[in-house]
Amino acid sequence: MTPEIAIGVALFGGLGSALRYLLGELLKERRGWSNAAATLLINVLGSFGLGITVSFAIEGPLAAWLITGFFGGFTTFSAVNMDVVRLAQSGKGWQALWYSVGQLVVTTIFALAGALLFYAPVIA
Repeated sequence: MTPEIAIGVALFGGLGSALRYLLGELLKERRGWSNAAATLLINVLGSFGLGITVSFAIEGPLAAWLITGFFGGFTTFSAVNMDVVRLAQSGKGWQALWYSVGQLVVTTIFALAGALLFYAPVIA
């Protein structure tokens, strides 16, 4: 790993994290969304964007900056875990279970959808 890659990952990760925070706050404060709903939307959008990025087969520093940096900062499964714990602590065990499984299933579907949307098989 070069310093250029490490600095780029840090900068793009910061951008992704800041955007996640701003979007989450906007959804909660202006639209009245719950923290769990905002996190789900952010992870769906990030997974879809990640899938699109992967489908373009980007390599080198740009791949690290976007995939590990930006989308790693934008999506957040630590927030999912926080939401699951809060749901479970408030006596909503089944909702916590379905939320955690749903996050995994839905975000995986959107990552695949993003990847397949721009997938172009190489013809040799």
